[in-house]
This record gives sequence, C-alpha cells and structure tokens, in this order.
Amino acid sequence: MKQKVIDKMPAKLDFIQSATGLVLALFMWGHMFFVSTILLGKDVMYQVTIFFEGYYFFGESYPIIVSILAGAVFFIFIAHAAVAIRKFPSNYKQYTIMKNHIHTFNHGDTKLWFWQIFTGFAMFFLGSVHLYIIMTNAADIGPYASADRIVSDWMWPLYILLLLAVELHGSIGLYRLCVKWGWFEGKDAKASRIKLRRAKYAVTIFFLTLGFLTLAAYIKIGIEHKDHAGERYQMVQSVSQGVKI
Repeated sequence: MKQKVIDKMPAKLDFIQSATGLVLALFMWGHMFFVSTILLGKDVMYQVTIFFEGYYFFGESYPIIVSILAGAVFFIFIAHAAVAIRKFPSNYKQYTIMKNHIHTFNHGDTKLWFWQIFTGFAMFFLGSVHLYIIMTNAADIGPYASADRIVSDWMWPLYILLLLAVELHGSIGLYRLCVKWGWFEGKDAKASRIKLRRAKYAVTIFFLTLGFLTLAAYIKIGIEHKDHAGERYQMVQSVSQGVKI
C-alpha cells in the first residue's frame, strides 16, 4: 500500500504570508512613529531623517541608505502580495460566492477578512507608487521636501487613501495572525478573541488619528512653503552646514 504524500507547499506559503505580513505591519508602525515626529517640530523630523541617512554614524548624509531600506521593504511587500493573492477571488463567480457567504453567516471575522482583501488590493497599487518614489527620490525627504511632495506635487490624495488602506490592512492582519497562530490565546480562547478584537479597533483608531494629524501637519507646512517649493530645510548650529534636507 502506497503512503499518501502530503503537499506541504500550502503550509509553507501560509507561513511566508504570515511572516512577511508581520514584518510589514511592524515596519508600518515604526514608519508611522518616524514620520509623525513632524508633530514635535521640523528640527526633530530633520534629525530623524539624517539619522536614517547615516549622518550620526558617518558624519555625512547618504540618502542611498534610505533607498536600500525602501528597496528591501519593497521586496518583502511584493513577496507578501505574491503569496497572499492566491486567496483572492480569481473571478466574478468566486467573488459572488464569497459575498453571499459573508451575508449569510454574518460572521465578524469573515467580514474583516473581506476588508483585508479589499485594502490589500488597494495597497498593491498605492504602496508600490509610494515605495518607488522613496527608492528613487530618497534625498527628497525632510520637513520641507516631504511637505512639498504632498502639497506642491499633489500627492496628498494618494497618501490619504494609502493611510486608510495601510492602517486597516495592518491592524486586521495582526489580529488575524494572533487568532490564527494562537498568540495571546490564554485559557479562554473566546474571551481572548474578544479582547484581541477590541485591541485591534483601538490600534486602528490610534494610528489613523496619528496618521491624519501627521498628514495635516505636512499639508500645513507644504501650503506655507508653496512659494518656495524645492528649497530644503536646514537646521542652524545643530548640524554641519553641508547637510540640507
């Protein structure tokens, strides 16, 4: 009698999807905290910018470091999308079946899964544009340069949509990871799931609020700086005069 061969590929792809999703979600949180330093002032955001450019390590800024980091994130982003897309409805018939299933069972987690698919689809396009811009224009990051890109280059509509898609997709994804792999499950799985769902909504509200406040700050700076678009921010005395962001 022949022993049945078990195909482990779906499990491996599932693990890759979970691992890349976790990395991207954690990166998203870190990224949001970094860009939101504009709320603490232009100087603080400037110092964070040149930190990632290696200024405090090499004594000079190297935007190529940011390009490399953005390229690495882009690679993980594409890998995540490639393995996740296999779970998307591939045609209208499958979409109809999924939609009817959601309405019939009226299950909260299934609805979250649908929103994760929707936001993931939007992120594939919006996120790719943003990451490409950062990779190819890493030197154009800073209090004025970033604000000019948002206002003068009319990127604010894309960033609003991207903010909504990223925060919803990330928080739902982390919640589903915790449920799927049993993280923080405790003795009562049902009670733990309720707590995790509440935590998910709290995280979503927090990062959306932080994100919109941050975007509003950049828009304000961009409007004020519109007549001087292209000029770079420069701290006085704190760093060498050769560094301009």
